[in-house]
Amino acid sequence: MTVRTRVAPSPTGDPHVGTAYVALMNYLFAKRHGGQFLLRIEDTDRARSTPESEAMILGSLRWLGLTWDEGPDVGGPHGPYRQSERSDIYREHADRLLADGHAFRCFCQPARLDALRQSQRAAGQPTHYDGLCAGLDPADVAKRVAAGEPHVVRMKIPAEGVCRFEDMARGTIEIAWNTVDMQILLKSDGMPTYHLANVVDDHLMEITHVMRGEEWISSAPKHQLLYQYFGWEMPKLFHLPLLRNPDRSKLSKRKNPTSILYYERMGYLPQALTNYLGLSAVSHAEGEELLETEALIREFDVANITLGGPIFDVTKLDWLNGRYLREVLSPEAFKQAVVDWAVNPVYLDKVAEMLKTRISRLSDIGLSAAFLFAGRLGLTPEQLTDGKVPQDALVMGFHLATVGFDSLPVWTSAEVERVLREVSGVMEVKFKDFVRHMFIVITGKPQSLPLFQSMELLGRDICRERLREAIATLGGASEKQRKDWTARWDAAARERALEVQDQAG
Repeated sequence: MTVRTRVAPSPTGDPHVGTAYVALMNYLFAKRHGGQFLLRIEDTDRARSTPESEAMILGSLRWLGLTWDEGPDVGGPHGPYRQSERSDIYREHADRLLADGHAFRCFCQPARLDALRQSQRAAGQPTHYDGLCAGLDPADVAKRVAAGEPHVVRMKIPAEGVCRFEDMARGTIEIAWNTVDMQILLKSDGMPTYHLANVVDDHLMEITHVMRGEEWISSAPKHQLLYQYFGWEMPKLFHLPLLRNPDRSKLSKRKNPTSILYYERMGYLPQALTNYLGLSAVSHAEGEELLETEALIREFDVANITLGGPIFDVTKLDWLNGRYLREVLSPEAFKQAVVDWAVNPVYLDKVAEMLKTRISRLSDIGLSAAFLFAGRLGLTPEQLTDGKVPQDALVMGFHLATVGFDSLPVWTSAEVERVLREVSGVMEVKFKDFVRHMFIVITGKPQSLPLFQSMELLGRDICRERLREAIATLGGASEKQRKDWTARWDAAARERALEVQDQAG
């Protein structure tokens, strides 16, 4: 048997370091066993998936040194490798489940489902579908389908008993069937959900080992049942522990930069980041942490992956990256690394375009654009409060900006400006007064290059990191304050949504 693993990211945002970790574990496992590693794009969320995000994901994984034997860009015998291009395959398999009595068409409207969930919560019950449409008369179902009535396809779930499945790290896992929802397999627009597409693709692409995040453990019963319904052998499962912050909380963009693009922009070496992520799955003696990809493959063993979750500590990554710069790179390689980082043609093109009409001499570039090549700016409280907005309001505003930025589907100057205008509205301060402080946070100066264009260029994670630094410099905020401010932001967002609905008639 040839070992075949895969990584299947969704192109709905910046490439996440957690995606890199899962991809690396799958890559190392496959190569350790002489197998093949595939890349599949799970882009069935048509509202949020973008070609730009897909390109960033592929570019970031390549930057880390990962290569795949099959994928959307390299082809292969099991394509297409984008789920959006496999709709007919999923519909065919959904029809098969319907014909065999393992699935049913559900015509319940969102209002009924919302009321059902509310009543279940009020009764202290798990929220899941009650099976109303599972018993509909087949002739009635056929008429409603022929009439074009909107509906979804759900899978049938046993009413009682326990599902048992094996995990390579945890052994036998048991989950009661009465806690498992009648999962939607096909949405009303005909697109599959993750659960159907994932099972069908893994089987047709001959995946032998599924290594994915532990957040999917609760979904494993649905997947095992689908394999049984289709009469297929299920791949071996290994649910990887999630990356964690040094305080053992779940790795979150609210606490630390999580975009691979951030680490690339900040001058981390790809081999250092790959090395750091791979250390959780290899045996190494104290002081022998420098392991490039071939060594990681040779030493890889899933038994080394602890269920507590590997710690992603930026301080430790800094130390390891520094060792690579000092001990691994030759003088020529170091020089080339500096050139590759500082003269990144794509980034430099954008910087040059913004600078060209705003300087008199090339020597002005250092003063004007230094902040575009820096990480933290090391600002003082006096610098940050140099303006008209009180300090306590600033801390709230900086926090709300991070919340608003987190929700943006695309990172553009127009969207950045929109969020900051909405933040100033919640703060009840003049936009121009708040923007002066944002100039200082992002550029280190009260006036500089165009703020919103600069923020688009810097990227979401660097802007978030500078806002976090500013909040900490001004004394920070309690968890209660953060929750209260976020609640105000959410309430304002609901009001804006209602206004849009009213204007639309």
